[in-house]
Amino acid sequence: MDVTQSRAVAQRIKYLIEKLNLNQTRFARKLSLDPANLSKALNGKLPITAGLINRIAADFQVSKRWLATGAGMPFEKPELNPPHRHPDTDGRMVPIYDIDVTAGCSELSLEFTTDRIIGSIILPSVKPGSVIVRVSGDSMQPDILDGSYIAVRPVTDPDCIFWGQIYVVVMDDYRMVKRVRRNSDPDKVNLVSSNPIYDPIEIPRSKIRHLYLVEAILNLKLQC
Repeated sequence: MDVTQSRAVAQRIKYLIEKLNLNQTRFARKLSLDPANLSKALNGKLPITAGLINRIAADFQVSKRWLATGAGMPFEKPELNPPHRHPDTDGRMVPIYDIDVTAGCSELSLEFTTDRIIGSIILPSVKPGSVIVRVSGDSMQPDILDGSYIAVRPVTDPDCIFWGQIYVVVMDDYRMVKRVRRNSDPDKVNLVSSNPIYDPIEIPRSKIRHLYLVEAILNLKLQC
């Protein structure tokens, strides 16, 4: 697990500690861990191992997939039948979240909690782990209208970019929806708006904390 992935997992563990109304010491003791070692792992001084992820997932009934990759939700309810495929279509039931991806700069997976789900929709051919979120602003018009919704899924390897595709790009201070295009410098990328009044933005690849591929665009506005 690289530094960026470890940092993201640490953020999710901290989020989990807060949601469970615990502090790091009590959380560590429930896992039979040394609180000092847990603190070092969350601060990047010790590696976050697969064993730690497995233990947290088992002891706190947390989604291992969410904890390791950020995909899905922290507390996924088990069901007898597969919940994502609609029986009468080739589509997948995708949850709609009351989240604006262009507002804030936190890791999006931390906001994908059940209380933020406002509905679901059937979409064909989307990958597992996809969710629907809102986009504000006119920088991607006419491709994405202000206030419309997009289906996104997390990219586990930020170095694997489909050039020219639209992504949600998460950096330390911003979350933006842009086309990601190749730069002549392999250590940089260009973030390009569809609206010609906005100039391209050149950023170092190292500044990208998380990427979400935009799989579908729903140019509509929910009325409630």
